[in-house]
Amino acid sequence: MSDICLSVSSGGTPLSRRADFYGGDIPWLRTQEVDYSDIHSTSVTITEAGLKNSAAKWVPANSVIVAISGAGVTRGRVAVNKIPLTTNQHCCNMEIDPAQAHYRFVYHWLVNQYDDLRSRGHGNRSDLNIGIIKAYPIPVPSLDDQERIAAILDKFDALVNDLSSGLPAEIKARRQQYEHYRDRLLTFREAA
Repeated sequence: MSDICLSVSSGGTPLSRRADFYGGDIPWLRTQEVDYSDIHSTSVTITEAGLKNSAAKWVPANSVIVAISGAGVTRGRVAVNKIPLTTNQHCCNMEIDPAQAHYRFVYHWLVNQYDDLRSRGHGNRSDLNIGIIKAYPIPVPSLDDQERIAAILDKFDALVNDLSSGLPAEIKARRQQYEHYRDRLLTFREAA
């Protein structure tokens, strides 16, 4: 993974007892929000003071984010941030080099590798770390192939998970199926 990234980083958590560090206008992502989706907002925000007084740092939009620790099934989950944001220290944030790889291809590859990636964790909680993520293998077909694969998988993902596009497409398909069978079942040969 490190060969296809412009940068790989984790974030940080401002001191929770400092109310002046929270409630600002800086999106701050926690691992529970890394859940196989595009991230357009975060449930928690921090202030400029919180950013300056912690290890949190800005992550550019369209980075691939991997939860490196977390209870239950969180560790190993992947997301893409569609807005610039900051993260806590339990996120591995990868800015993908567009000359090397398409970020959506990387996202889908890591989603597919969830079980294997999780199995590489260490310690009592089997946490991942940035070194494990950076060393994780990834095939790198041509950029055209990556974009084609990502587009196909994005379309399937939308059909399966996005009610606004998936449900209408399913309704249209069922309507066509109904019309086909209606026409076949209600077409009778005339008696000779």
